[in-house]
Amino acid sequence: MALVSALAVAVGGGVGAVLRYAVGLAVRRYGLDTLVVNVAGSFLFGAVLGIEPEGAATLALGAGFCGAFTTFSSFAVETVRLAEEEPTAALANAAGTLVAALIAVIAGNAVVLAVV
Repeated sequence: MALVSALAVAVGGGVGAVLRYAVGLAVRRYGLDTLVVNVAGSFLFGAVLGIEPEGAATLALGAGFCGAFTTFSSFAVETVRLAEEEPTAALANAAGTLVAALIAVIAGNAVVLAVV
């Protein structure tokens, strides 16, 4: 991996991680913050892929920013904790988040392709 590519991912990741933390502070509802960042990050990554499927922007914004901004591990932990109390709600959370994130990727890509 080239040094420039690694730096692009690092800078994007740093910004994404800080913004993820800020969303958590702003939303202040357990689980909802994770849903928000996962769907928004999926939309953005879809848009990035529509602009430039490969290259520096994809590394910085996609792998770096979106990779740090979105959070699969938090989603998994929150779903397991929810399952301990409300199994049906946990299943809905898991399925709903997956469907929403997939639709967001498609929508982000479609928006960019329609504009470009």
